[in-house]
Amino acid sequence: MSPARAGSRRSTRRKSAAPGTAEAGGREPPRSAHGVEPALQARALTRLRRIEGQVRGLQRMVEEGRYCADILTQISSVQEALRAVGKLLMRNHLEHCVTDALRSGDRLDAERAYQEVLELMYTHAR
Repeated sequence: MSPARAGSRRSTRRKSAAPGTAEAGGREPPRSAHGVEPALQARALTRLRRIEGQVRGLQRMVEEGRYCADILTQISSVQEALRAVGKLLMRNHLEHCVTDALRSGDRLDAERAYQEVLELMYTHAR
């Protein structure tokens, strides 16, 4: 994501924040996941470590001047592996974070959750 895009996303959130909240005052406190099962976290980390190894392999392939089509094939493999991790984390986010926001009864939390899901869908649908 480009810095300009990230900045515009943050500024959008601040505009809708209630006065006097941490969001309205500038820096947002770091958010943490809730409801992440240890097994899911372990699976995600295992996959990410495997992807990290694949990326190091790609670097070696480029350094060695390997055939472009072979490198491109491996890049596609890494991208698909990242999408799989994203899907895993998106499911957890929907099952826990978004569901909790919608069930909280707080209209502002629900609206933020809807907006966030829309942004995530359009960002990850590419």
